[in-house]
Amino acid sequence: MNSVSHIKTIAKRELSGYFASPVAYVFIVIFLLLTGFFTFMAGGFFERGEASLVSFFLWHPWLYLFLVPAVGMRLWSEERRLGTMELLLTMPIAAWEAIVGKFLASWLFLALALVLTFPILITVNYLGHPDNGVIFAGYIGSLLLAGSYLAISCMTSALTRNQVVSFILSVVTCLFLILAGWPPVTRLLDQFSDSFPRLIEAIAAFSVMTHFEGFQRGVIDSRDLVFFLAVIFFSLFTTSVIIRSHRAG
Repeated sequence: MNSVSHIKTIAKRELSGYFASPVAYVFIVIFLLLTGFFTFMAGGFFERGEASLVSFFLWHPWLYLFLVPAVGMRLWSEERRLGTMELLLTMPIAAWEAIVGKFLASWLFLALALVLTFPILITVNYLGHPDNGVIFAGYIGSLLLAGSYLAISCMTSALTRNQVVSFILSVVTCLFLILAGWPPVTRLLDQFSDSFPRLIEAIAAFSVMTHFEGFQRGVIDSRDLVFFLAVIFFSLFTTSVIIRSHRAG
């Protein structure tokens, strides 16, 4: 079997594991309820008086902050707790194949949850004439944002066998990536570091908020794509290093 077959096998095993229990369905229901609430109630969808999904995408960095780590915290922590990591790594597959397979399965699960928000898209098209190109870019950005959070959760999950610890570590890390470029934080930093404007820009460049804003405006910038893909690659590479250290130990 080649690498693609190995990855597909691992991904299929992991994805079927999600729907083998009620956890997947509970997550999807909670996600849909929260997106609906924050879009139409907290986001002021009707008060805006415009046919757009600004209020929908506005809350995604914060929704994913808790929901995505809840999905990713079990990826490797569960394997370590049950003692099946050693069994998995002794199979004739490379560590990176197992990592990519598990990650893709979880990412596909998150993508499914995102696709199921289509009633909101239908609603905004029924009520007005939105720019669906902008909405499509927003969905692409949201999926990349979820993938970045998930890769970080995958990394923290490999660090510990305790899922709660993994959850907390991933939430804290993702929160830093939000706050680094969140406008209230950058304005506060500006007041204390007028002499170092480039430092503030450098810090903001590491924020998911800075790079997600372009997608919300309908702009698919290569720099934003590279940022999210780099976060995913770096986190998965670090996961590989951690798992190899476990194998060596």
